[in-house]
Amino acid sequence: MANTHFGFKTVNESDKASKVRGVFDSVASKYDVMNDLMSGGLHRAWKAYTIVVSGAREGSRVLDVAGGTGDLALAFAKKVGLQHGMGQVVHTDINEAMLRVGRDRLMDAGFAVPTMVCDAEKLPFADGHFDVVTVAFGLRNMTHKEAALSEMARVLKKGGKLLVLEFSKVAKPLEKAYDWYSFSVLPKLGSLVAGDAQSYQYLAESIRMHPDQETLKQMMLQHGFAHVDIHNMTGGVVALHVGIKV
Repeated sequence: MANTHFGFKTVNESDKASKVRGVFDSVASKYDVMNDLMSGGLHRAWKAYTIVVSGAREGSRVLDVAGGTGDLALAFAKKVGLQHGMGQVVHTDINEAMLRVGRDRLMDAGFAVPTMVCDAEKLPFADGHFDVVTVAFGLRNMTHKEAALSEMARVLKKGGKLLVLEFSKVAKPLEKAYDWYSFSVLPKLGSLVAGDAQSYQYLAESIRMHPDQETLKQMMLQHGFAHVDIHNMTGGVVALHVGIKV
């Protein structure tokens, strides 16, 4: 059986999904609060930019992969005109605890959005169904990233967009400060707010193991996308990769 990475640890491929599930089961209830604290609220701007770049409009069909607590799904629901019976948004994640938080958020806002537990590597949707697919801060947790990218390409229409918003490689001058923050501050913050230092240690490690901007671009080009643009934000702390399906 092949091995893969879980943070800096080497684990059996068959064990990674359950380990990742354990992380998000633990932090689901505090996930949004921690996002605000960790990023100083910047995650909201990163996601708002993603919505704009998506080009989604009234009537668009959107799939949110690894959609977690539903902030992107909610923004897309407003964008595609769900309140007027237009468009479609499907909210998915492999983690049920995160989906429950997201489903409640969507329902509280008045949107009955399909919310489904599913694996990004085996999406249960027809070929060419969606105009836009998004995955925000989820790709790095997937065991077989290439398989997930191929599946996301499969369910997109020709000319459709995949938007991958993910932590990436920071600019050189920021590296030392970013490492100190990631490995000294984040676990302590996780312990104080979420009662879980270990999950935020994993977060810092998983970011370091994720492909850098150019490597991810090449992966997307090799798995169904004809053109990929990279939008670096906050000095490369986060990058938005926008792929156009062949």
